[in-house]
Amino acid sequence: MPIKHLRQAEVAQRWNISPRTLERWRWIGQGPRFLKVGGRVVYRIEDIEAYETEQARTSTMRPQAGAR
Repeated sequence: MPIKHLRQAEVAQRWNISPRTLERWRWIGQGPRFLKVGGRVVYRIEDIEAYETEQARTSTMRPQAGAR
């Protein structure tokens, strides 16, 4: 089964955010994992889905330090 990759614009559209936000996240080490192949940035769909799962919350309150 081939691995599906999304371009930056496709991820930005999926999440309704600016592509520049994804660029900033990469710069500061946040956001989903990505691949850089020949100067081109792509995201594996499995990494996008894993990041979405990690972001799931049941409350808007920030967890305390050390809490999960």
